[in-house]
Amino acid sequence: MLRVSADPDGDFLNVVEELSKKLAVDVAKVEVSSGPGGPFQPLLVLCGKTPSSLGFKNGEMLFLKYDDSQQQQQQQQQQQQPLQGSVQISDATIPVSSVKELPVDVELNKETGLIPRSRSKFCRHGDQGMCEYCSPLPPWDKSYRDEHQIKHMSFHAYLKQLDHATNKGQGSSYIAPLQESNFNIDKKCRGGHEPWPKGICSKCQPSAITLQQQEFRMVDHLEFANSEIVNSFIESWRQTGTQRIGFMYGTYAKYDKVPLGIKAVVEAIYEPSQHDENDGLTLGIPWEDEQQIDQIAELCGLQKIGVIFTDLTDAGQGDGSVLCKRHKDSFFLSSLEVIFAAQLQKHYPNYTKSSPSGKFSSKFVTCVISGNLAGEIDMFPYQVSESAEALVSADLITGSTKPSFAYINETNESRYVPEIFYTKINEYNLQVKTNAKPAIPVDYLLVTLSHGFPQEPNAVFKSNSFPIENRQAMGISRDLTDLKRRMDKYTRGELKLVDVISDFHLLTLLFTVEVLNSDEKALLARAATTHKLEDCYQLQETGGWQTLLTILSMQ
Repeated sequence: MLRVSADPDGDFLNVVEELSKKLAVDVAKVEVSSGPGGPFQPLLVLCGKTPSSLGFKNGEMLFLKYDDSQQQQQQQQQQQQPLQGSVQISDATIPVSSVKELPVDVELNKETGLIPRSRSKFCRHGDQGMCEYCSPLPPWDKSYRDEHQIKHMSFHAYLKQLDHATNKGQGSSYIAPLQESNFNIDKKCRGGHEPWPKGICSKCQPSAITLQQQEFRMVDHLEFANSEIVNSFIESWRQTGTQRIGFMYGTYAKYDKVPLGIKAVVEAIYEPSQHDENDGLTLGIPWEDEQQIDQIAELCGLQKIGVIFTDLTDAGQGDGSVLCKRHKDSFFLSSLEVIFAAQLQKHYPNYTKSSPSGKFSSKFVTCVISGNLAGEIDMFPYQVSESAEALVSADLITGSTKPSFAYINETNESRYVPEIFYTKINEYNLQVKTNAKPAIPVDYLLVTLSHGFPQEPNAVFKSNSFPIENRQAMGISRDLTDLKRRMDKYTRGELKLVDVISDFHLLTLLFTVEVLNSDEKALLARAATTHKLEDCYQLQETGGWQTLLTILSMQ
């Protein structure tokens, strides 16, 4: 006999869950009756009803019928299995030592990020003293952000705020402060029922989702190493009137304008093969030669840090002005673009030791080039929130005909869609929770970044003038003849060798010639990025480089 406690007005599902813990059998195959002789009915039929509505009272006795042969067989197998000297760990948790963080993250982890303050007029102590008016502020201080018009706190400031609340510095145990959002239904639930859609319980069912503006951002600033990188990219639209997309390669570095800030520094834009149109474009993912371009970038000390695309329409004034199509009364990123950005962010996760899974959100940036309110060509960098990544991963949203809204999908056999809410400020300036169905305003999923150029440019590549890849539609092709023309400038003494080879677009062509071995390619990349003469001299002595010069002389 088993005794189960139940709330008279609670869901009978809770009774089933308690029962499944004690029976250790598949409750989907259990039948119940009020008498020993029946009639019996499936136990799960009673779920969704309350014990009081079923007429059950305190001390009510129910009779169950089920096949326990499977349970006995499992017990025998467990008895036959020898004990092992280890414990099985969940796949969702990985060893901290195996997580490789970016150098900028390692550096910022060591810093406190405290914001120094000078002595205030309210201070009543000597020069060596300190009080609440002049003591350093934590990097997440909201008053400091409001005063300096910083919309989002940096990721590491947010991380230290969570760590301060989670780990008080007492004891030796450490709790990872970050946790990835997961809105998927658990199809491997051990609650004693068949997997979704045949069964569901409160353990495998995702909770209701409440969306709000994300208070932190993974990257604070997008910086282009020089203006020529962007100008050459926009030149495609100027000549053809069609839109263009490219992938940004660069590095992540500290950003001093924000406490514990991070900036993404763009050193090159690679334009994959694509079909451009006046109002959009078509790109295959993954794109052709993506792996090879990533390897070239890695040899140059770079990585893929974002995607950039144009949305430009000439204003017809004859003065170079463009239409402003993206603003607060229309949209900033369309729902399809938000989903696209979320998919890319999931594909390029941010690895961190502060999460049980070893990763949390992403540092991948999405930048759109469009017209601003003044009719000028401008850049607008964004990221989507960590919640947006989880929504897309769980297939809960899709694009809609209204670009500022993302349609909420319906529940089907492959996905379970929980209730989705978002918080907003109403006409009385009060924060209220609103049911999002049938669509979510995508502004709740966006995180804005600042952008700009360095005051003292120090780009990795000295040139960006070599013909850009995949611009055949513009009448621009590139082959060994272009490479020979560039090398002739070195032969005539017009350019130094480092000025010739220090061009990312030239390297992407040079690496396809396949006359350099792996060591020579690494040397070429090092000479192109470090600009050291000794590397250039060493490159000229290699057999592969001599073979390349011979091939070019025959052009």
